Amino acid sequence: MQIEDVRKLYAMPPGMPSYPKGPYRFLSREYFITTFRTEMSALERLVPEPLEIPDPIAKFEVIRMPDSQGFGSYTESGVVIPVVYQGKPGTYCAYMFLDDFSPIAAGREIWGFPKKYAHPELRVVKETLTGTLSYEEETVAVATMAYKYDPIEPAKVEADMSHDNYNLKIIPSVDGGLDVLQLIGYRLSDLKIHWAFRGPAALEFHAHAMAPLFQLPVREVLYGTHLLSDLTLPYGEVTMDYLKI
Repeated sequence: MQIEDVRKLYAMPPGMPSYPKGPYRFLSREYFITTFRTEMSALERLVPEPLEIPDPIAKFEVIRMPDSQGFGSYTESGVVIPVVYQGKPGTYCAYMFLDDFSPIAAGREIWGFPKKYAHPELRVVKETLTGTLSYEEETVAVATMAYKYDPIEPAKVEADMSHDNYNLKIIPSVDGGLDVLQLIGYRLSDLKIHWAFRGPAALEFHAHAMAPLFQLPVREVLYGTHLLSDLTLPYGEVTMDYLKI
């Protein structure tokens, strides 16, 4: 390759990138979100400054993505934490687990999503919506919710999902230092909520050294949310560069 050819490359590996260029469109993306109260000290260990934590609240999500542009069909789960930045509400992604390499590579390399390979699952068993996460054959999380219990106005859900989202992007250097240490911000676009429901839910985390969700103690489950959406994940922006302050 000539130098001008090298400069056209956009992702690893250079001979066959693990993902296409974005933005990325997701159709029929199904969410099961369990909102729970936890300990403020546990959240403070995960959320970086300058983000602020208004309440000791976190959300465990299991997301089924059957039609994902460039990534195929897969399931994802993790924990997001409601935060405030410069007076505006948003969410910070603390943990993320999924069963497809391509979105793991893209998520980590582009936006800094904290993705690891694992086995989440979302299914309906009789009257119960069930979301589970297994890591290397061990159960890490089990969430359940009454199936399609109380309808929610789609416009309200769309407004709630239109806030800013943040990740901590870390890329090491070949010399053992850091090339990138940034707070990344992004916002979902072209949102369409097909339907949404809220209902009683339960959540349990199991101790696991490599997937330490149990370090967020579940003090009270507030509610579960189940929704189906279409959306676009666009490129983000650098909110803060920790190596330049």
